[in-house]
Amino acid sequence: MEQFRLPKIPMPELTLPQAVQDVLKEAEEKLAHRPKLLQLFKNCFPNTLETTTKLMDDGTTFVITGDIPAMWLRDSVEQVIHYVPLAKEDKDLQRIIGGLVKRHMAYIQIDPYANAFNEIDNDWHWNTTDETDMSPWVWERKFELDSICFSIRLAHAYWKETELTDIFDSGFKAAMRSIVKLWKTEQRHFEQSPYRFVRDNGIPTDSLRNDGLGMPINYTGMIWSGFRSSDDACDFHYNVPANMFAVVALRQMRDIAEWVFRDMDFVKELKKLEDDVNHGIQLYGIYQHPEFGPIYAYETDGFGNYCLMDDAGTPGLMSIPYLGYTTADDAVYQNTRSFALSKSNPFYYEGSAAKGIGSPHTPPGYIWHMALSMQGITAISSEEKLALIAMLEATDGDTGYMHEGFHADDPTVFTRKWFAWSNSLFAQLVYKAMKDELL
Repeated sequence: MEQFRLPKIPMPELTLPQAVQDVLKEAEEKLAHRPKLLQLFKNCFPNTLETTTKLMDDGTTFVITGDIPAMWLRDSVEQVIHYVPLAKEDKDLQRIIGGLVKRHMAYIQIDPYANAFNEIDNDWHWNTTDETDMSPWVWERKFELDSICFSIRLAHAYWKETELTDIFDSGFKAAMRSIVKLWKTEQRHFEQSPYRFVRDNGIPTDSLRNDGLGMPINYTGMIWSGFRSSDDACDFHYNVPANMFAVVALRQMRDIAEWVFRDMDFVKELKKLEDDVNHGIQLYGIYQHPEFGPIYAYETDGFGNYCLMDDAGTPGLMSIPYLGYTTADDAVYQNTRSFALSKSNPFYYEGSAAKGIGSPHTPPGYIWHMALSMQGITAISSEEKLALIAMLEATDGDTGYMHEGFHADDPTVFTRKWFAWSNSLFAQLVYKAMKDELL
């Protein structure tokens, strides 16, 4: 195996936008009675801007994921999404977020199958021997259905918050057309898709079986995905939470097509695709569990086989209302949530320090801070939200930051010291609790 492991790339120092500085001052008042939580928030809320963000000369923005010098479409959105509510009156945030949207759209036109990209076309790759159609711009080419959904999520949220439409240029519409073409192709993966991915590194979850095509599927109307949001290969290639996210993204693209581009034919095309995917979710994506009742499966193949689990990454089953597919009080979601937070979920762990959801991407017994943050964000009761914040506060391993996974019995044993997405999601939870006057 030949794998590119580059040294940390120093990012230019970025002056914090005034709106972000104002939030930090607000926290000093509202969290003064919780000094450790205050310090965690002051570290995590600006972390993306202080350590991972680079303003490019072409007006775009490049955001590395943290300890890897590449930009994931998914991660970069979640690294900045907590700044969007502050952007309406802040020109610096508009430059940062609007520039990130523009760079996303350029990348999607380069390769809609890729999940992570380089700053320039330098031909750097996570693995130099991957068997797939690589580009010098592409760091990794694992097709993860959710990646592009995040791009649309950011653009739509930014537009709704600021009412600015300068991001919606001809390149944006071309990217939307590429997305629709891609997703229609991947509805019939085996018949129409050119995509293959093989990585010969001895790690089964890094490669697609069946000569890079993936395992067989039945047509359902849902969209095929090669990999999960954890970057691990799917067991069954209809990932249900990712398809839910695609339904939401299609609704958001419809909104943009109707009110910005005024293209009603495109609106109809988007609506039909949305209906097809959603029908597939409702028909094939719900499993009748003997203990929890009807729950959403994590994955299915359309032949009646199901993967019943939840993963700490977003999108996952826990994050369904966060994505906007349904509300937190939806009956099937609540059943699913109960399943995910039980030992029926093979990646739910309980230890002396914490309990929560982990991932097959990290060792057994490791809980993810992102899973705890998402559980708090999607919780209905204030009591559960506050309990999750307290658990997060107590499990930073005395580092002052969030991590990827940590051992359920010992938070000082963890993976990824620098993981900006995890910091941002934690900051989002705490900031919302502050605004709701829970803290």
